[in-house]
Amino acid sequence: MRHLILGTGRMASTHAEAFSEIEGVSIVACVDLDNSRASSFAKEHGIPQTFTSLDEAAIHSRFDTVSNCTPDAAHFTTTMEILKAGAHVFCEKPLATNFADAQRMAREAVRRGVIHGVNLTYRNVSALQTTKELIAEGRIGAIRHFEASYLQSWLTQPAWGDWRTDPTWLWRLSEQHGSLGVLGDVGVHIFDFVTFASGQGVKSLTGQLSTFDKAEGRRIGDYTLDANDSFSATVTLDQGAMGVVHASRFASGNLNNLKLQIYGDKGGLRLSNTGELGTLEICEGANLETAQWEAVPLTPVLTNFERFVNAVRNGAQMAPDFHEGARLQAVLDSVFLASEQERQISLL
Repeated sequence: MRHLILGTGRMASTHAEAFSEIEGVSIVACVDLDNSRASSFAKEHGIPQTFTSLDEAAIHSRFDTVSNCTPDAAHFTTTMEILKAGAHVFCEKPLATNFADAQRMAREAVRRGVIHGVNLTYRNVSALQTTKELIAEGRIGAIRHFEASYLQSWLTQPAWGDWRTDPTWLWRLSEQHGSLGVLGDVGVHIFDFVTFASGQGVKSLTGQLSTFDKAEGRRIGDYTLDANDSFSATVTLDQGAMGVVHASRFASGNLNNLKLQIYGDKGGLRLSNTGELGTLEICEGANLETAQWEAVPLTPVLTNFERFVNAVRNGAQMAPDFHEGARLQAVLDSVFLASEQERQISLL
């Protein structure tokens, strides 16, 4: 399988490392508007060809599959180009910057008959996959309530670098540079935690976004710091369960922590992304009387990268796909709208 990587930023290295470890996959080329950056990336990962446009790559290289690692705002136009070229495509999240574009991408992928996937990273976490299985089996009964959070603190400490001087982080704070803020960056993951685990979509929600002053004039160099830093939402699922979803980059004391607690009329589950497999506990049966939680055994699961390759080889669509990416984008759009209008948004 001949694979091309489009965009050579931070996430592109993750794709290069993951796909290079899969037997039978060869990364044949990378594309970036900045030729020097593409060359540096190619040298680091042993990629034989570099190009500054997808059109150029299509003329001078042969590839079967593409990782779309471009910035969020470029996902729509670049993915449509990939689909036009007839290649199978694995796109970074969020799929697009609005539901209309995400829906067009999903429809075009189906029309072209290609495999399409979205890199919702935490589908790789065994705890999340196991939670979905236990809920589907009825272990905790009908879902009644949930709490979900994604907490980071890179705006309060330099563990991942100095956001004030590093474009890797500055662009994530700027709507002008295509960022949807913390909602688009990590909110998509925590909403996926809730909807994937529960097997239900979002019926309605209220939402609030906050952007805090981080520099004089809300600007550093070319970057206007106007993207949201924190969000919270109250959410009702298809079958009536209600809960709270929130995320922040100002959660001091947290590096990259996702948590979901989900409660049914027969028991509860609580999980996190901590460790290689994540962690998962259940409270059920006689333990309900004493609120005693027990650890659930976990085993490794396939990564999204492996699911994508298997799907291409088998000709069977993978999950998460563009349709799931579009549904999540509809939720994100609704949080933005609810925050602007200060009212409940129905997704039905």
